[in-house]
Amino acid sequence: MKPVLKMSLLAATILLAVGCQDEKTTETTPAEPAKVEQVAAEATSEKATEAFASEDQKSAYAIGASLAQYLSANLDQQKELGLELNRDDVLAGVSDVFANKSRMTPEETQQALQDLDKRVSDIVAEKAKVESEKSIKAGEEFRAEFEKQEGVAKTESGLLYQVEKSAEGEKPAATDTVQVHYKGTLTDGTEFDSSYKRNQPATFPLNQVIPGWTEGVQLMPVGSKFKFVIPPELAYGSQANPSIPANSTLVFEVELLQIVKADKPATELETQ
Repeated sequence: MKPVLKMSLLAATILLAVGCQDEKTTETTPAEPAKVEQVAAEATSEKATEAFASEDQKSAYAIGASLAQYLSANLDQQKELGLELNRDDVLAGVSDVFANKSRMTPEETQQALQDLDKRVSDIVAEKAKVESEKSIKAGEEFRAEFEKQEGVAKTESGLLYQVEKSAEGEKPAATDTVQVHYKGTLTDGTEFDSSYKRNQPATFPLNQVIPGWTEGVQLMPVGSKFKFVIPPELAYGSQANPSIPANSTLVFEVELLQIVKADKPATELETQ
């Protein structure tokens, strides 16, 4: 993890748009939005021009504003983790360095940042562990209840499936490319992916997706619709992303539309 308070060059040079709002109000009608935006833009531009004597001054101010934005966001993140980093202390560090009165040597500064990194890493790791344990427990409970439902079958690997619409079509092999419509959710019903919402079926080689899909879709005749409940070891395991927590049990509703032959183009399945 990078030092959380070390400002990147990008963060230091991004020009932040600072909105200025006049205390005066102007009566308008709903039919005049363009005029309102123009008046606001002109007022903001005038104030910006009055505030700075030169382009250099404006640029310097923008760097400071960017730095403040960056530091503020980082301090907020640390607060969410339970760390209380005082903004006055941060400002004191900036002021002291500019005045060549730093109370820490560069080596001490770097060590302090490394120590902070470790504290943050430890907190994040502990939170991830707790969330992972919650996901495992929730998945186990969900699978146990789903397995009790009528028509649910379980494979040797632990994959659970239920036929929602039967068909008599051909079944694909693991080496086939298939076209499907699908919806994926967590056990609490949170949807993380859907080809239906994109209004575009997904086409992909069956041996290039998560194991639960590779195994499950091979059970499907073309034209059928199955519901799969996939344990974490057949899904993404301990890997986490913003939409799927680590060790999540995943629920998919899948329609097998066709087995795509070699002369037809295929597109990669859009997963998280």
